[in-house]
Amino acid sequence: MQPLRVGLIGLGTVGSGVAKVLIEHPERMTHRAGRPLELVRVAVRDVQKPRNVSLPGNILTDDPRAVAVDPSVDVVIELIGGQSPAKELVLTALEAGKDVITANKALLCAEGTVLFTRARNAGRCIAFEAAIAGGIPVVHVLGQALAGNQVTAIEAILNGTSNFILCEMLDRGESYEDAVRKAQALGFAEADPAMDVDGTDAAQKLCLLTQLAFGTRVTPECFPQQGIDTLDLTDLQYANELGYAVKLLATAKLVNGRLEMHTQPTLIRRARPLAQVDGAYNMVALTGDAVGPTWLSGQGAGQMPTASAVLSDLIDVAIGRAQSTFARLDLWGERSPVPVQPAEEIYRRYYLRFPVEDRPHVIADITGILGNHAISLASVIQHEAPEIDDETDSGTPLVPLVIMTHRTREGQIRDASVELNQLASVKQPWVCMPVSD
Repeated sequence: MQPLRVGLIGLGTVGSGVAKVLIEHPERMTHRAGRPLELVRVAVRDVQKPRNVSLPGNILTDDPRAVAVDPSVDVVIELIGGQSPAKELVLTALEAGKDVITANKALLCAEGTVLFTRARNAGRCIAFEAAIAGGIPVVHVLGQALAGNQVTAIEAILNGTSNFILCEMLDRGESYEDAVRKAQALGFAEADPAMDVDGTDAAQKLCLLTQLAFGTRVTPECFPQQGIDTLDLTDLQYANELGYAVKLLATAKLVNGRLEMHTQPTLIRRARPLAQVDGAYNMVALTGDAVGPTWLSGQGAGQMPTASAVLSDLIDVAIGRAQSTFARLDLWGERSPVPVQPAEEIYRRYYLRFPVEDRPHVIADITGILGNHAISLASVIQHEAPEIDDETDSGTPLVPLVIMTHRTREGQIRDASVELNQLASVKQPWVCMPVSD
């Protein structure tokens, strides 16, 4: 059996996991791939650095381009992340006649069309299961298992760091800052967790899913994106009181021939599977016109879950399945894309929480503005505030006012918010989150 010779660029957390399985379980991998998978070149920043995986000394190099052009390498695995020099290395590998496997969502989101087209023209493939949801095989499902369906809706929890933080806040009554520190201590969050908590990571993954499912190439700038970094424990507790869980939800669904897209903290009814995803887990809920609703859940990040997806792609390349799937995926724009619905036309319910002064006419002021913009109210919650003694106390206490709306358009909410921001009795910041029933 002719071995498939593997070049690995990047030996960080995920790269070490991939190398560890290839070196420690060669029989398993040979059996699954139908031929040996041989790790022949590995590019690292420092060849002298101690590592937790044993590699033959002669396969290490500090020149990643040498791996991309090495004639002894059949397939290149890119695991360095970022857009540059990753883009240049992937293009070099394709031009050198090699298939590519990557977990680089940022690169594919920004430059995917260029890379996919170059791969197709070169007669090679790019496999990227690990780029979207870690160990969850969603690319395989969209490209193969659901190939007979037109996907009509995607709703997904795609960032385990954010989900862990939200669960810790509600379950343990922790502040956002304390939950972030705990996520960092456990290895669920980076030292700088900005891309996780501001929604960028989930939005990039949604872009890739949207291209796979609908043939529509978008960037995060094309739809509303909001992270969890502005949420307060109070909002999670009110949502729970109302029968909802708050999740960072990435959504792309067909509505009257257009795509409704957004990535935002969202109230989800607790009876729904998405609301029950705990800790650092992810879930992708897909609806197909033939299969109906289906759910995929698992670990969306971490060394071995992500390495599992990379190794799955490697086996697919070895047996030719990745090349066949890549040729059938519409990644280069031959299919007419589904247009994205303008954000102002998104039609849904909303949760609003206002820190307001506890004085007469405040509720009337707020509901009057909402009513003037044809926003109908489903419920209003204002817990009783402590009584004050006008003779001894000074100042007006602040109390939270929570409003759940009926379905309305995003544009109406935005127009109303301009006037709400001008109310002296409403203190900033106030909170607005969509509701998914």
